[in-house]
Amino acid sequence: MAFLKFNKAELVNLSYSLKREIICVNKTGAYCNTSIVTCNTRRYHGLLSVTLDRFGGDKYLLLSAIDESFIVNGKQFNLGIHCYGDIYEPRGHKYVVDFSADPNPSITYKVGDIVFRKSLMLHPDKDQLLIKYELLECPAKATVRLKPFLAFRNIHSLTHSNDDAEQGFVPVKNGVKFRMYESFPDLVLQISDASAVYHHNPEWYYGITYSDEYRRGFDCKEDLFVPGYFEGSMKAGESVVLSASLKEENPATLKRSYNTIVANAPTVTSYRDLLARWANLFICNHNGRKRITAGFSWMYTGLLRETLVSLAGLTLYANGDTRTFEEVLDNLIADEQERLFRRTTQVEAPLLLAAVLQQYIAFGASPSKVWKKYGSTVRGILESYLPGCRREVAMHPNGLLWAQMENVALSWMNAYVNGVPVTERAGYQVETNALWYNGICFAVEMESKYGASAGFVKEWTAIRDLVKSNYQRTFWNEGRGCLADYVDNNGQNLDVRPNQLIAIWVPYSPVDDELHPSIFKVVSAELETSRGIRTLSPRNPNYKNVYEGSQVDRDLAYHQGSTRPFLLEYYVAAGYRIVGPSFRKKAEWLCEGLYEDLSKHGVVAFSELYDGDPPQEPHGAIASALSTAALLAVNYITDIYSKEDRK
Repeated sequence: MAFLKFNKAELVNLSYSLKREIICVNKTGAYCNTSIVTCNTRRYHGLLSVTLDRFGGDKYLLLSAIDESFIVNGKQFNLGIHCYGDIYEPRGHKYVVDFSADPNPSITYKVGDIVFRKSLMLHPDKDQLLIKYELLECPAKATVRLKPFLAFRNIHSLTHSNDDAEQGFVPVKNGVKFRMYESFPDLVLQISDASAVYHHNPEWYYGITYSDEYRRGFDCKEDLFVPGYFEGSMKAGESVVLSASLKEENPATLKRSYNTIVANAPTVTSYRDLLARWANLFICNHNGRKRITAGFSWMYTGLLRETLVSLAGLTLYANGDTRTFEEVLDNLIADEQERLFRRTTQVEAPLLLAAVLQQYIAFGASPSKVWKKYGSTVRGILESYLPGCRREVAMHPNGLLWAQMENVALSWMNAYVNGVPVTERAGYQVETNALWYNGICFAVEMESKYGASAGFVKEWTAIRDLVKSNYQRTFWNEGRGCLADYVDNNGQNLDVRPNQLIAIWVPYSPVDDELHPSIFKVVSAELETSRGIRTLSPRNPNYKNVYEGSQVDRDLAYHQGSTRPFLLEYYVAAGYRIVGPSFRKKAEWLCEGLYEDLSKHGVVAFSELYDGDPPQEPHGAIASALSTAALLAVNYITDIYSKEDRK
């Protein structure tokens, strides 16, 4: 990835390096996540976290860190780094001279005449981390020590010294295995060097501090268990590979396995290559069942809204993978019956299904086959919004959907402070009703052409017309030239937010075409940035320009000004429809800012959100499925309009 640049002189500067994170993920749901100097700054950080079905499918951190040290001519040099309060010890980062992310994270250390490199590689198809250690230059034979720090905990929690932890080990070929608690799987550590020796010396390391958690006001200290260390000898030009896995491996094949994975890694020479690579990684195939992981390292797999928003981008627009599109969608429908048909706190989410199927058909899928397979699901979703079906939302006599539950945020803008929603948005929501109208129009058209229920068509045609006649008069504000964000008993809420984009993005818009340019102009003037679309206009007194500080501070900014790259899909699609092919330069500019930040936050990954104001630092999940999918969608849409422009 020659397009990624790092300031090598700044690598030893912790204010620079601790803000940049390594993120390696695989198809099983495992991940390796730490800073580029391997100092953990978040509770989620660690070298091997895995998905454990025995604990409900959540992720658990087994191996937190490995401290490397080497002894040459009687002098010991420690390359590890941990934070204890405001003290960093040891200070291995001071030896870092280079970092590379291509094709996998590699850190190079230099101590006098000694040059040492470690490279991290997560196996693509199983719960195994491989670390390659190379002694590139050394004036004499070196003794190398590898000291593992064990956690054995949920990634959302912290651990502390306790008498229940099993401090013993079981020898295996070229290594040892540990199981700190009875209900956990084994963690097996093996090394390719048969002459390396494991020395058992169990002890707890107390008060390891995660600086990012401290800065946010969370619990930030934990104790980690160090059972002992591996020791072996190396000379210049030699290498060894350490494996951390849930089962015993053949140590003789570790080097070959590492080299094979590196050789088979997808070639990344452009931003589109990188987007396609991440699209593949977000499709988790745990236990042979494909679902989308919303983001790394802490976001969940199989979420309804996040899956529907990102599905087309990660499959169709990434590589035309229609089979995976349907497989993921089928699994989602099977898993989310409750939210799709009975209740959900994101009332717009089920209605996104119609829009996703429209994307599929526009991509080339047979409309008749799509409706035959998914028509009953779409009809069932629509019928669940009729009066008396859902507690949280229902159709009013005017045809519009009213969403309200006391002190519950019933949309994707669902941050809370002290149990109270920051943006409750009770009433008629602009995006929910746009998706409602679009879904009805889609269902009526499909059922008319490919279905057999004339009764459904007749009933829902009347509802469609009712929604159409009331949507624009309810949401349109002539004075502002845009749509209200929601309408409640007090009238129109005129906070300028991006939700109104949905009304001019859906194929069946409930707003007259001649009003689209005005809506788009307002959004462009108040919400557009070089790092995505703001969630609230800076002109609003509730606007928060940075996403920093305590949990309360960040929750207040989460939907009150922070930008979202995923909204670019809606914004760019609307821009092309309104402006035409000449919108291309703007679309490309909107992507460039996100590409420029690939060496920040999550290295080579696309962040979840950004500050609303310059310099717009990235925040949130360091690898976001929604952001990645949106960029793929923007590229796809741009390609379509570029082809049309050349005709």
